Amino acid sequence: MGPVLASAITVHPIWYGPWPVAHKRTIRAFIRSLSSSPAPLPTVSAWWRTVRLYTDQTSANVTGSVTLGAEKSDVRMSRGAKLSRMDIQRVVRDAVTATTRPLPVDPAGGVYLVLTSPDVAVEDFCSAACGFHYFTFPAVVGHTLPYAWVGNSARRCPEVCAYPFAVPAYAVGRKPEAPPNGDVGVDGMVSVVAHELAEVASNPLANAWYAGGDPSFPTEIADLCEGIYGTGGGGAYTGQLLTDERNGAAYNVNGEGGRRFLVQWVWNPMLNYCSGPNALDQ
Repeated sequence: MGPVLASAITVHPIWYGPWPVAHKRTIRAFIRSLSSSPAPLPTVSAWWRTVRLYTDQTSANVTGSVTLGAEKSDVRMSRGAKLSRMDIQRVVRDAVTATTRPLPVDPAGGVYLVLTSPDVAVEDFCSAACGFHYFTFPAVVGHTLPYAWVGNSARRCPEVCAYPFAVPAYAVGRKPEAPPNGDVGVDGMVSVVAHELAEVASNPLANAWYAGGDPSFPTEIADLCEGIYGTGGGGAYTGQLLTDERNGAAYNVNGEGGRRFLVQWVWNPMLNYCSGPNALDQ
């Protein structure tokens, strides 16, 4: 019953905590790859085409235009190293009301992506969430803005939030996959960023595409496909993955500048199952 993000999306990263430049580059490259960019098939932008199948009541599809916008850094962690879910909204507020170089306020197409470093603990992180999205409350931020949070799980729960680059102890005999960009925490984050951007685009105000009766705890288009990264995926099996001949890493999509990523598939409303770009089908 609600809108999807049909206008061009501008993703504004908010880097909370200390972030190495190399890690920022990996996440930026993924975001820039969501719109069409020269890369071998299967591409990140082909993965986004499944998200674009979702429409609102006016038959407007989720946009195909996703760009990287202005960024904000909070290296000193001004809200502390332990954040509640509501604190994430306050981090967004700090970014859009900063006295120097505030992020632009864009209710139509802006998505504010709070990325927390391994030093930061967030409410429900690892136990119930690797990331989440919602919209800011005018009483807290002054505007209704779609936002998402994703945390770096490298020091806390990589076996939960960076799977399959780390595996739980009970998965006897299961070897972790090598991360395509060389960092378990950041490569794990990329898949969660993809998950949250897909859901914020198809359900930005928690009244569009979701399953279940409670919009406060919805099952959304990426939730339905957790753990599925390729054909045949399900249960403990990721599905068919590609192998990077340069370093033996696992991936399933290509992005800008020769980068490769592993992202989970999302629910296809036309096919009624989880899907994504498959190199064999293109």
